[in-house]
Amino acid sequence: MTEIVFLVEEDPEGGYTARALGESIFTQGDDMETLRRKVLDAVCCHFTDRAERPKLVRLHQVRDEVLAL
Repeated sequence: MTEIVFLVEEDPEGGYTARALGESIFTQGDDMETLRRKVLDAVCCHFTDRAERPKLVRLHQVRDEVLAL
């Protein structure tokens, strides 16, 4: 696997959540720096065999914004 993609969303209760697309990996963090660290740790824990680990981790951040008229 060359790359794994995580969908990152702001948690309504604060912080951020990240879930991998196509893999059962989920984590959360209070801020983006913490989330990045936890994502890398979760990927390493999920792919225990280094040969199977993706070379790149992509964080796709989604942010909804509501505007009143």
